[in-house]
Amino acid sequence: MSSTKFNIVIDEAFANFCEDSSLAPIDRKNLLSFCNDYEGGIWRAKAFHRFVWDNVAETALSEEEREALAGDHATALGRAASRMRLTKDETAETKGAGSELAEIFLYGIMRKHFGAIPAVPKIFYKQNVKDNAKGADSVHITVADGDFQIWYGEAKFYNSIENARLAGIIKSVANSLDPDKIRKENSIITGVCQLGKYISDPDMLEELKHLLDEDTTTDRLKPKLHIPIFILHECDIVAGKNDFDDALRDELIEHHKERANAFFKKQIEQLQNITKYDQISFTLILFPVPKKEEILDAYISRVKEEKEH
Repeated sequence: MSSTKFNIVIDEAFANFCEDSSLAPIDRKNLLSFCNDYEGGIWRAKAFHRFVWDNVAETALSEEEREALAGDHATALGRAASRMRLTKDETAETKGAGSELAEIFLYGIMRKHFGAIPAVPKIFYKQNVKDNAKGADSVHITVADGDFQIWYGEAKFYNSIENARLAGIIKSVANSLDPDKIRKENSIITGVCQLGKYISDPDMLEELKHLLDEDTTTDRLKPKLHIPIFILHECDIVAGKNDFDDALRDELIEHHKERANAFFKKQIEQLQNITKYDQISFTLILFPVPKKEEILDAYISRVKEEKEH
C-alpha cells in the first residue's frame, strides 16, 4: 500500500520487462501503476474522490492563500473550486474536467508517493495568466539522498490506453521538451516558489537556481529532469472485479506492462533525436477506473456545489 492509500500494482524499471532487445535507450524509464480498493464488492469511489478533494486546495490556491486559510477548510475548498475550468458547454465541460481531475490527481501522487515539495500550484497558475492552455500539467521538485530532480508532468484522463491515446500523449511530452517550454516552466518556479523554504542545503539551492536561470542552457537541466506521464483510464479489468486480489493484480500487471512496452517503444522512436534524450527520466503512471463518465459526473457535481458556497 502506497502512502497515497491506493494499492501499488507495479513499480518497476522498464529495462526489466522490455520486450524488444533492440530498443534503445531504455534506461531512466519506469512504470508505476496503482489500483483503488473494493469494499462490499464495490470499487471504492468515495476513497477515490476523497483523494482528489484532499489535494484540490494545494494545486488551485497559491501558498499565501493556503496559509491564510489554514484551518478554514470549507472556505479553502470554495475558493479552490472557483478556479476550476468548467464551462457551460457540456462537451467542453467534460473534456476540461477530465484533464483537470487528472492534474489534481497527479499533484497528489507527486506529493504523497514521491514526497515532492510544493513548487507551483499549477491550476492556480493556469487561471492567473492569459496563456493558460500551455505548459506542463504538473511542476514539482523532489529532494532525496543529497540530490534533487525537477518534474514537469503530463496528466490525462482517457477512455482507454490503446495506441491512439498513447500517440497523443507522446506528442504532448515532445512539446513539453521544447527548450522554450522548459525555460517557461523554469521561470514559473523561480517566480512563484520560495525555494529556500524547502531546500536548506545552500549548495543544492544554488545549483537548482542556476539550472532554472533563463541564461542557462536547458541541456544542463536534462540530467535532473523527470517527466511523469500520468494516465487515468477506464478499464474493463477493474470494472469486472469485486476485490483487489492476486488475480486482479496479476491481470493488471500483464496489461500495464504490455501497454508500457507499446508506449516506450513509440516514445523512443519519436523522441530519441531530442538532445540529451537519454539523460531525461520518464515514469509512466497508470491508474485504472471502472467508469470514466461516472467519475466525471461526480467530480463536476462537487465542483459546482463548491462554487455556489
